[in-house]
This record gives sequence, structure tokens and C-alpha cells, in this order.
Amino acid sequence: MLWLLIFLAGTVAGAQNALAGGGSFVTLGMLVIAGLDPRAANITSTMALFPGQMATGYAGRGMATGAEGLSFRTLFIVSLVGGIAGALLLLATPPTFFAGLVPWLVLFATAVFCWGSFIREPVEGTRTLNPLAAAAAQFAIAIYGGYFGGGIGFLMLAVLTVAGLPVRSASATKNALAVAMNFSAVLIFVFSSDVHWRHAAVLGAGGICGGLMGVWLLPRVNEQLLRIGVIAIGIVLTLGLFMRAR
Repeated sequence: MLWLLIFLAGTVAGAQNALAGGGSFVTLGMLVIAGLDPRAANITSTMALFPGQMATGYAGRGMATGAEGLSFRTLFIVSLVGGIAGALLLLATPPTFFAGLVPWLVLFATAVFCWGSFIREPVEGTRTLNPLAAAAAQFAIAIYGGYFGGGIGFLMLAVLTVAGLPVRSASATKNALAVAMNFSAVLIFVFSSDVHWRHAAVLGAGGICGGLMGVWLLPRVNEQLLRIGVIAIGIVLTLGLFMRAR
């Protein structure tokens, strides 16, 4: 029964990531319920959801681009290096410390998701961030992505649009950059004893099924209701993790 629930959690997460994002909220919560400590759950979730992220990034690769004065190659390298730094930082963080930190990370990610979904209104084609500042911001996001990752999509979308990219191009670019930073993390995590491979395999299989389902649902589902659901999951998970940490 537990493995079925883990598979279903992966399916829901894959569909959410294809439609609106926030799938890691579901997988992190499910793995914690399954008995993994928060750090192991975060690492295992990253490993499990990576194949779906690669498929999404590959599908939109033709629209991925750099900003004025900041090439895509530079953004890609910055994301790789930042992802490695974040992953190494996570492995150096004691599990007990991370367990106390993760409720705040989920709260932050939920707030970012809410801001990106309902508050922020991106202005296309207007650059208010110079290339150096944009690269520095992307590096900081990549470190956070390698360490935890919740909400990175909206953080990157914010940086790329204020750096001058149209929203459609920024969305495709952030998907490709997410693959870069998570690829770095996966290369580090694959050697970690914190990876629970059976959980990752079942979650990953569900994630692939959910991703395909999400592509089919994309023109049929109410995206606003889905985003509200993601935020609700984030709030419940935040409260649950705070209660667990007490």
C-alpha cells in the first residue's frame, strides 16, 4: 500500500510540474510520511523527479535563449556551478539541522510560488537588471536549487524577465537551466547514502506517468485552480513539518 501511495505521489508531482510546478511539495511530504528524514527525502525527491525535468527541458530547448549581454552558455555554466555548490552544501549539512531548516524552506518556496502565481506581473522586453547582476542572481538561485529547489522556477522566471527576456522565452530558458542545476546535484547525490533508491525508482516511474498525463491535461485543466491546490499543499506541508520539528 505504501509503495502505491509513493507511486501516486510521483504521478501527482509529475502532472503538477508539467502544468504549474510545485511537484516537489508532494514528493517531499510523501517521503517524510514514508519515514525518511527531511534531508534524505529532499535528496531522493531530487533524484526521482530529474528524468521528468530533462524531458521538459528538452522539449522546449528551441526557445531557450540568453538575455542581452548574457549568453545562454554563461547562464548554463553558472547554473551548473551553483547547483554543485548547493548540493555539496546540503551533504555537509547535518540531518538534524536540515530537519529544523526545511519547514522554513518549504514556507519560503510556498510564498515564492504564491507570489509568482497570483501577485507578480512580468513586463516583457523591459530590462531592469544588468547582465552581471542577472548572472549573480542566477548563481544564488542555482545554489538554492542544488540545496533545496522549491520555488526555483518562479525565482528564475523573475530574474530572466527583468533581465529583458519575453515570458515565453524565459519559461523555456528556466526549464533548461533547472536541468543544469539539478544535473549537478544528481551527479553529487548519486554517490550519497541518503538516496533511497527504491523510493526514487517508484517516485520516478510515477513522475514520468504524471508528466505525460500533465501534457494531455494541459489544454483541459483550470490552471488557476491547480496553482491554488499547489499552494494549499505547501501550506499543509509547512504546518506538518513545523509540528514534526517541535
